[in-house]
Order: sequence, then C-alpha cells, then structure tokens
Amino acid sequence: MSVTKKELIELVAKKANLTNKAAKEATKVFLNGIRDSLKRGEKVVLTGFGTFSLRARKQRKGRNPKTGEAITIPARNAPGFTPGKSLKKAVR
Repeated sequence: MSVTKKELIELVAKKANLTNKAAKEATKVFLNGIRDSLKRGEKVVLTGFGTFSLRARKQRKGRNPKTGEAITIPARNAPGFTPGKSLKKAVR
C-alpha cells in the first residue's frame, strides 16, 4: 500500500496541528526545495533520514518495444535517494 500526497498532507496537518491548507503549502515548499536543489546539482542531506542526489546514467543501447528497432538511450542525470541510518533502523 502506498501513501498518497493527499494522505501525507493530512498527516502533517494532524501531527503539526495545522490546517490542511497550511500543511499543503508547507509540503509543497519542502518538496519544491528538494527539487530546486537537485536542479542546481546540489545534494539534499536530511541527517538521519537520508540524502537526495543526482546520479549520472550512462548512455546505453535499448530497443523500441513497438518496432523492435535498436536505439541509443542518451546519458542523463536521474534523482536518487540513499536512506540514512535512522530510517534504515526504523523500517527493519
């Protein structure tokens, strides 16, 4: 089962004693901060929770599933997450 963004906002509102509107805005600002930092090539380190960073993906060969034609998939940066010690310990 997955937690949706809406459910996360409701949880933040309840735990922080905020309105849903305030929790929605806080969540939006937090997530946009992570996104914007990654766009600038910066790591986002949340001590104990984990680290968001960009990971370089090399160029590789692939195949078009519709035609079967061989294609080259270009190199790109992809977001990645490495969990911290506290998070790893909490989910064991």
